[in-house]
Amino acid sequence: MIFLPALLLGIIAGLRAMIAPAAVSWAAYFGLIDLSSTWLSFVGSIWTCLVLSIAVVAELISDQLPSTPKRTVPPQFGARIFMGAASGAALGAAHASLASGLIVGVVGAIVGTFVGFGARSAMARRFGADRPAAIIEDVVALGGAALTVLLLA
Repeated sequence: MIFLPALLLGIIAGLRAMIAPAAVSWAAYFGLIDLSSTWLSFVGSIWTCLVLSIAVVAELISDQLPSTPKRTVPPQFGARIFMGAASGAALGAAHASLASGLIVGVVGAIVGTFVGFGARSAMARRFGADRPAAIIEDVVALGGAALTVLLLA
């Protein structure tokens, strides 16, 4: 049961790197996942939630800037893989399956990165501008994270 949410959060990390860990953090804070007996217990603290939420806002703003590099360049791609892995690992740790969650999160992040890149590029060509495509991708990532967290409830 934990594999589907881990995969979905990995995909979301491929779309927007910081949304997935923020969603996991808020899920832990509200008790939807129990990380209290794991080394990841800090993820459910209000401070972690706030820091990750600020990072989400910063990412959503910076993504709109024309100087932001493509998600497929090594630093951005690596960050997405790391955040997908961390999010999946946290879900896995809550169910005594950290390694499995980590692997599924990585797979999801890779898929989300390339599918998201292709979809956004296609939408931008269709709209004649990138901003509407970026906003749609933001909404999909935020909505997908919210729905995934609801799956955990």
